[in-house]
Amino acid sequence: MQNRRGNGFAVVLIVIGAIMLLGIALPLIHGIFRILFPVLLVALGYYGIKNGRKTIGWIAMFIGIMWLLAKLSWIIGPLLGIALVVWGISVLKGRRNRTY
Repeated sequence: MQNRRGNGFAVVLIVIGAIMLLGIALPLIHGIFRILFPVLLVALGYYGIKNGRKTIGWIAMFIGIMWLLAKLSWIIGPLLGIALVVWGISVLKGRRNRTY
């Protein structure tokens, strides 16, 4: 026979630990699924285009791409800014080296 006297406390500890782990894991899982669904929509659109359902495919792909742009705008904006600064510097350097 097993001793069932301490099972209640063990169950409480397990439940509290699981809640704590879910608190850490849920934002990560939520972040992955926020990006995963638009990527799936783009992939389904591509699959539709390849299989001859061009209208539905293009609509799904367009919605997925727009959704991804909206979700990734926090990184696209700064990357675009960096690209513009680098391009501007290269244009300035290119003009200094020219001889007329």
